[in-house]
Amino acid sequence: MKKYVITTDSTCDLPESFTKENNVDVIPVLYSVNDVVYGTPESNMDIKEFYDAMRNGIMPTTMACNIEDCKTVFEKYAKDNIDVLHLAFSSGLSSTYNNAVIAANDIMEEYPDCKITVIDTLAASMGEGLLVYKAVNLKKDGKTLEEVATYIEENKANVISRFTVDDLHHLHRGGRVSKTTAIVGSLINVKPILHVDEEGLLKSLENTRGRKKSLSRILDMMEEATRDYEGTNDMAFLSHGDCEEDAKYIASEIEKRFGIKTMINILGQTIGTHTGPNLIALFFMGNKR
Repeated sequence: MKKYVITTDSTCDLPESFTKENNVDVIPVLYSVNDVVYGTPESNMDIKEFYDAMRNGIMPTTMACNIEDCKTVFEKYAKDNIDVLHLAFSSGLSSTYNNAVIAANDIMEEYPDCKITVIDTLAASMGEGLLVYKAVNLKKDGKTLEEVATYIEENKANVISRFTVDDLHHLHRGGRVSKTTAIVGSLINVKPILHVDEEGLLKSLENTRGRKKSLSRILDMMEEATRDYEGTNDMAFLSHGDCEEDAKYIASEIEKRFGIKTMINILGQTIGTHTGPNLIALFFMGNKR
């Protein structure tokens, strides 16, 4: 079996300890705060400082994964005749996937013996991370690049996301809800439940009233989405927008209800720009999105 590596981009929001331990190369997706660009290993804003800035009214912006950054990572392996399986951020939310495809084609043209497979996960944050986790475990089990890629393509529609935000105004900035919805919803304490659909787009599912009800509802939704699922969940994945106590509560409830552990990580700056502080996002395998 030819040697290969798994790569992804920073929107996967996996803990650095996991990616380093499993030799997953993470390509940065950059963001800007007060016209200063961050996101590279050499220049990154502390995540808590980032969320505090948003709480104080500073509005960051994001950009897609850079083609040259992708080419740099891909070429590093191509030079050593190592193939690459790259799992990319949803094409429904960013041009990051398309840029990775362009970079891969350029490198394969220069290094024709190297294979670079780029998969559109149609997922975001730790939903994307969940697929990376699955790919890593399959690779450890001795599966070939082609076998892992086939599994990801066949099962990515079973990655279910359920999340709730605390402040509708950040969704309005991203064009996800109208200004009127944001204002009225905030006044009456509406907490929407959203997901990433089968096309990789962010969509609203329903509204709840109050934070406690929204957290309870995403747990109920996990139960509904897994009730007839023929596969298994060995772990749930949970992102939070600097609200660790809420995340720990959800994780404890998941262990009680489903008997599985949860990988928790703070939501990265790229996705956090569009959802704001205090997001809770739950990801797991279940019935089709």
